[in-house]
Amino acid sequence: MNTLWEAESSAIRWLQGAGDWLSYPFGLVTHLGSQGVIIVLMAAVFWSVSAGLGARLLVAVIASGAVNGLLKSVSYTPRPYWFDAQVTGYSHHGSFGMPSGHSQAAMVAWGYLGIRSGRRALLWAAGVIVLLVALSRIYLGAHFFSDVLVGLSVGALILWLMLRYEDRVLAWWHTLDAVRWVSYLLLITLVPCVLAMAWQFGVRGDWVLPAAEWIGATPADPPGHSLAGLYTASGGLLGVVFGLTLLYRRGWYSAEGTVTARVSRFALGISVVVLIVVLDEMFFGDLTGLPGALLSFAVYAALAFWATYGAPRMFITSGLATKAQEADRTDHG
Repeated sequence: MNTLWEAESSAIRWLQGAGDWLSYPFGLVTHLGSQGVIIVLMAAVFWSVSAGLGARLLVAVIASGAVNGLLKSVSYTPRPYWFDAQVTGYSHHGSFGMPSGHSQAAMVAWGYLGIRSGRRALLWAAGVIVLLVALSRIYLGAHFFSDVLVGLSVGALILWLMLRYEDRVLAWWHTLDAVRWVSYLLLITLVPCVLAMAWQFGVRGDWVLPAAEWIGATPADPPGHSLAGLYTASGGLLGVVFGLTLLYRRGWYSAEGTVTARVSRFALGISVVVLIVVLDEMFFGDLTGLPGALLSFAVYAALAFWATYGAPRMFITSGLATKAQEADRTDHG
């Protein structure tokens, strides 16, 4: 792999030779693939535009994040600015590099929206966004070309699976009794975390930073950061699916309403999310390693449950939203 990374590093240095000024537009574009930004946008869709579309997107994007976190946790691959001190790292990250999470998330989120829109112009716009996000990750020194290609490929596979099987899986999921769907959900979200821990602490337990080969600015604990990312996404997936399933069984809800109601729902929902994130950072921001990963799992499970169950139920109770009609519940719940 070193030979490949050396060749890719040369190409990245050539690309960055176009000038530092590109770091500003690419720094903005790259956020269109940020999982945090995408999830906030999807929550806005779920709360204020279309509950069905937003719910499916939340599941797809967060499940994609969990897959990405698992692959990162086992890949043990550097980022360009870790490997080559001559590559400028305009965007710094603590987790391993492969696959590119931004590229993968952009493919899933924007690709799904573009395809579901049914409009060719929006589909082309989604394609442009995905390509720009992918290019930004390379220019910013965050990923090798190979990281981005793998991320796009994994994202495309998840997108294809989602489009092909979402209705079938959803219909099957709604037939399960509480014991079975809770058991399946725990297996889906906990098994990847256990496998990653077994890999890191067992198979790769003797791993040390290859300082002679990675001569750039490598963070102190890439395995720990990668594991924390996996636990965060897995916790989020647990909370999202748990919340959506309970909401469906309580009658779902409608994101229709006046502009004032839609804006109020988003403002109220996101304010609680921000509050929880700030409190977590204030009291537990310095927690690292496995304890930090476990806490991230719990915090983001709670956040996701609030977004998909707590907030919609409060919207209904406060009169900012109503329960969905039966047709909407059947088609989109």
